Amino acid sequence: MTDLPAALAELAAAPRLLVALDFDGVLAPIVRVPSEARPLPASAAAIGALATLPATTVALVSGRGLADLAAVSGFGSPVRMVGSHGGEFDDGAAPLDDEQRARLDRLTAELRELVDGEPGVTLEDKPTGVAVHVRNAPPEVGTRVLEAVRTGPAARPGIESTPGKAVLDLAVLQVTKGAAIDTLRERLDADAVFFAGDDVTDETAFTRLRPGDVGVKVGDGETAAGHRVADPHEMAEVLQALLAARSAR
Repeated sequence: MTDLPAALAELAAAPRLLVALDFDGVLAPIVRVPSEARPLPASAAAIGALATLPATTVALVSGRGLADLAAVSGFGSPVRMVGSHGGEFDDGAAPLDDEQRARLDRLTAELRELVDGEPGVTLEDKPTGVAVHVRNAPPEVGTRVLEAVRTGPAARPGIESTPGKAVLDLAVLQVTKGAAIDTLRERLDADAVFFAGDDVTDETAFTRLRPGDVGVKVGDGETAAGHRVADPHEMAEVLQALLAARSAR
């Protein structure tokens, strides 16, 4: 992995810059109750300032649903929001046709029956799918439920499965954070992209980065990102450094 301060200094000189960030585990520490997650104050301050700079767009790109992401992050315009792994943009969710809508209804009913009575297991309804969360379930329950989901609903034709940390996202159309980054880059005509993520779902974005972009993996695990920091606290320092470099350009 290369020198991050030098990469940030070069990135900050881009004429039009997109700063895209996962939320949980990047801006906010992972917590047992997802609705209680909040961005670290230092990160929130840096993001707010970055979003006001000329030719600089900040976007949160999360697996959370769009409304949930807005609620826990506390951000609004000019910070952009992309939820459900790219299934929802703040200027309109990915539309479902009649077949996909019927598939989603069947998926939701099947998952509700499958997890009924399982302690600590929760479902999160999204416009294009459902997420199965097992973070608060006993380990043996979480393992059993996720295996049942993988071999059952997730194996059905037309269902896209995206595993994460103690969660399995199921969608009735193909959505990835990588595709979301591509869409944002094109819409904004961005010359360079900064992306930070901590989960396996973020790898689809890291693999889409181009020369001149900067990718930062937060935490452990194999990654295609060019840089790594230990935790959200170190990520806050990175955002402050990027803000200082971008402000001084």
